[in-house]
Amino acid sequence: MTHRILILGGTTEARQLAGKLAVRASVTLSLAGRTESPVAQGVPVRSGGFGGAEGLAAYLREAGTDLMIDATHPYAARISANAAQAARLTGVPILALRRPGWEPVDGDRWTEVDTTSDAAQTAGLAPRRVFLALGRQEVAAFEAAPQHHYLIRSVDPVEPKLAVPDVSYLLARGPFGEAEERALLEEHRIEVVVSKNSGGAATYGKIAAARALGIDVVMVRRPDLPDVPSAETVDELAAMVDHFVEPAAERGV
Repeated sequence: MTHRILILGGTTEARQLAGKLAVRASVTLSLAGRTESPVAQGVPVRSGGFGGAEGLAAYLREAGTDLMIDATHPYAARISANAAQAARLTGVPILALRRPGWEPVDGDRWTEVDTTSDAAQTAGLAPRRVFLALGRQEVAAFEAAPQHHYLIRSVDPVEPKLAVPDVSYLLARGPFGEAEERALLEEHRIEVVVSKNSGGAATYGKIAAARALGIDVVMVRRPDLPDVPSAETVDELAAMVDHFVEPAAERGV
């Protein structure tokens, strides 16, 4: 029997996991559609929202989904909550891929906050040169602190533009290494980096570069996520899925 697996993606790990699982199951990768030109995935892709937990539950039933995997971004709390609720509504098993967050080390100058609105206030009252490495969805909160010069990096253009007098935009897609991040911070004379605690290696370069240059980092803490069976790496989660898709006879059942 071919198992049908839905992966809620949008991360590098989700793409890697889809590739691993496609050889042993029928995999569909769901993308929220926030990135205009997503990286090619290699498996069937469903783009766009489901219409909340109830809409996702309806999709799971209609598609005959046997297993759902939440491999979304650590800050996609609403999607993760909807996924957990849809799993409860349908009885479809759910697993989650949760990469560990970064931890401060000697030399880091972190100020940790709960939200991007808190981050906008934490940058300080005096004008500073601030690098917003948040993605385009969250930068509007910084209109509340228009005194700073902002450098905003995103995969797609920020629309509408930030309503502040001094802002520069940079379109780029990671991963970004420490050396190029250090050059960027020095070129733009950055004094504060604002970042989410995304975890992983792909975007850690800016954190390492800020540490090397003695630059302040305002770190937005991760939101609370549902308590579901999870793994920290693609290989660990693939092993969990292997057990799930293994024929009952091979498990000695």
